[in-house]
Amino acid sequence: MAWTFERVAAGGKGPATGVAWDGSGVLFALPDETVIRRYDPASGAVSDFRRYTGRVNGLAVAPGGSVFAAQESGRRVIELLPDGSAQVTATRFAGAIHNFPAGLAVDRQQRVWFCDSPTGVQVFGPRIFPLLEPAAVMRIEKDDRRQWVMRRVTADTVAPRAVLLSQDERLLFVGEGEVGRAGPRELRAYPLRPDGSVGPYRVLHRFGEDHTGVHRGIEGLCLREDGWVVGCGGAPGVGPGPSVYLFTPEGRLAQVHALPGECLPMHCAVGGGSLYVSGSDGHLYRSRMDA
Repeated sequence: MAWTFERVAAGGKGPATGVAWDGSGVLFALPDETVIRRYDPASGAVSDFRRYTGRVNGLAVAPGGSVFAAQESGRRVIELLPDGSAQVTATRFAGAIHNFPAGLAVDRQQRVWFCDSPTGVQVFGPRIFPLLEPAAVMRIEKDDRRQWVMRRVTADTVAPRAVLLSQDERLLFVGEGEVGRAGPRELRAYPLRPDGSVGPYRVLHRFGEDHTGVHRGIEGLCLREDGWVVGCGGAPGVGPGPSVYLFTPEGRLAQVHALPGECLPMHCAVGGGSLYVSGSDGHLYRSRMDA
C-alpha cells in the first residue's frame, strides 16, 4: 500500500533539515532562519524550540533526552541544554578542525556519530581551517575524565550524508555520496566491532543514472520501531523522483514510496507510529507507515 504524505508544518525562507522525535513531538531545523521548531502531533501546534541556533543540519535526541545538533556553519556538534544554553562537544581530530557535520545518531552509550562532509556552507568568521581528509563518519564520546573526544570511524568514504545505528547497534548504516561529487551513491552497512571500529561494508543499494540524469542518493536515515530502516532521497525530475525507501533490518530494499511535491527530501524521523520527512521547500511532511 502506498504511503500518503500530508504537510503538517509550513516552513519559512529556506529548507527544513534535521528532524528528531523527542518522545511526544518532532523537532525540525530551519537553518536559514537559525531556529529549531517543534511540531506537536496531539494539538497540531508548531512552536519555537530553540532560536539563534546557526545553520543546523542534523538533529538527534539521545536515549536520556539530550538534544544534539550538527551546526554546519560552526563546524561543530553542540548539545542543547535544558536551561537554554548550549555545550560545544569535541571539535578537533588529530589537532585539526573537522568539516561540516550533517546527519547524527546517538547510541545507548551516549556516543554521538555524525557524517562530516565538505560543503559550500558559509562558516562563522573567516574560513581559515583547511578541510579534513578523508570526509568520514566521526564519533564523539566522553573519555575517563568526562571530556569530549573525537574518533574517526570510516576511512573509505568521500561524502557521507546520513548515518544510523541498527536496533541492536551491531550495524552502522551510512548514506554515502552525493550528486556532483566523485564516487558512488550508496547505502552501506558496516559491522560494528566491540571496540567501536567498523569492518568492511556491504553495499545494500546503489543509486545510478538514466536518461533523466544522475540519481540523488540517501540524504536522511531513521529507524522504525520494528527495526526496519527508512531512508529518504531522490530529486524532482530525476529517476523515481523524491522518494522514501524502506529496508528490512538486514538491509534488503522492500518498498519505495513517492514524496509529493517538487522538493528534495532532506531528513526523516519516526515517532508515534508516523514517519516525518523534512523538505527543501521548508515544510515538514507526515505519513502513517502501513507495511
